[in-house]
Amino acid sequence: MADQTTSTLPTCLRGVNLGGWLLLEKWMTPSLFAGLAATDETTWCAELGREASARLRAHWQSFITREDFAWLAGVGINTVRIPFGHWILGPPYPYHVKYGANPHPFVEGGIEVLDRAFEWAAEFGIGIVLDLHAAPGCQNAFDNGGIKDVCEWHTREEYVTHSVELLGRLAERYRLSPALYGIQLLNEPRWDIPTAFLQAYYLRAYDAIRAHCPPERVAIIFHDGFRTHRDYLNFMQPPQYRNVIYDIHRYQCFERADLEMDIHGHLHKAGNLWRQELGDIHRDLQLPTIVGEWSLGLDVGVVSLWTMGPYDHALRRLDKFQTDVAYRAYGAAQLLAFELCHGWFFWSFRTETASEWCFRECVERGWLPPRFQ
Repeated sequence: MADQTTSTLPTCLRGVNLGGWLLLEKWMTPSLFAGLAATDETTWCAELGREASARLRAHWQSFITREDFAWLAGVGINTVRIPFGHWILGPPYPYHVKYGANPHPFVEGGIEVLDRAFEWAAEFGIGIVLDLHAAPGCQNAFDNGGIKDVCEWHTREEYVTHSVELLGRLAERYRLSPALYGIQLLNEPRWDIPTAFLQAYYLRAYDAIRAHCPPERVAIIFHDGFRTHRDYLNFMQPPQYRNVIYDIHRYQCFERADLEMDIHGHLHKAGNLWRQELGDIHRDLQLPTIVGEWSLGLDVGVVSLWTMGPYDHALRRLDKFQTDVAYRAYGAAQLLAFELCHGWFFWSFRTETASEWCFRECVERGWLPPRFQ
C-alpha cells in the first residue's frame, strides 16, 4: 500500500457491508456452492481442493468491482464494512480438523483484492471498516464465521493469539491509507463465550491496533456479542481508550416472535422500540454506537441453513403494491431510528437471489431512498 496521509473520512457513517466477497456465505452466492456438500468457505475450499483457486479468484474479480464503489459514492454511501476471514494474509494460520489433510486449504490472494478495495475507496472518498468476520476455530458456529456448527475460537489460545496478531498486521499494512476508517475486532462472537473472556480479547486487540493506528486516525469497533449493553458498562472508556465504537446488529427475522408479527408490528419495533433502545445505550454506555448490520429481510427461510420453518413472514398475504409499500415503510422506520446513532451499515451490497438483502436492488426498486445525503 502506498503511504498517504490526507484523509476526509466521514463522521456520520451511512454504509453498506460488502458481504459474500472476501468471505463466502452460501445463501448469498448459491451458484458457487451448487453441487457441493460444503456449507461455508472452510468446507468449500476443503471439498474443492485445487479447483477452489480458479473459482474463487473469478468470484473476487466480478462480485464487487470499481464500478460498484463508484455507484455507492454516487448515491451518497460514505463507508463500507468489509468482512474477511482469518486467512486473508495467507499461511501460516492455526489448523482445524475441518481443513482435512491440507493444513492450508484457503485460496491465497485475498489480500491483493483488499488492497485494490482500498485504492477504489480512496479514489471515491469512501471509508473502510475492516471486519474480522471469521476467526480461527469459528467464534459463533454460523456459516458466516467460517465453519458452520463449530464454535471453538475461545477454546485455544493459539486461535485468540492469531486473531490479535492478524489485526495488528492489518493495522500496520493500512495505517496510512486515507480510506481506513476503523477496524472491527470480531464479528458476532456467540452469546455463551464468557463476557470477561471477550472483553480481555478486545483489550488485547485494541493494543495491537493502537501500536500502529493512533485514535485520531482510526476507530476501533467491538460487537456486543449478543448480550445486553449493560455488560459493557464502564468498558473501554476514555481517556485511556479513545475512538472506540460499540456495534449492534438488528434483524427481525430470526426469532419466532418476530416471524409471527404482521408488518405493523415490525414497523413499531423498528421505529419505536429500537429507537428507545438506542437512547438507552447512548445514556448508559457513553460510547458512539453503530448498527453494523440490518436489512429489509423478514423471512428467515431466505437466509437460514438451519431453521426448518414454517416461515410465516409478514408479507405473505400482501399483493405486490402492498409489499412494495411495506418494504419502503420498514426501511424508512429503521433508517429514522438508526440515524440517531453514529452510523449504520446495510447487509449487504449484493446477493444473487435475495432482493431484500441486496442494497443495490433495494435502492433500484425504490424500497430504500435514491440518495443517502
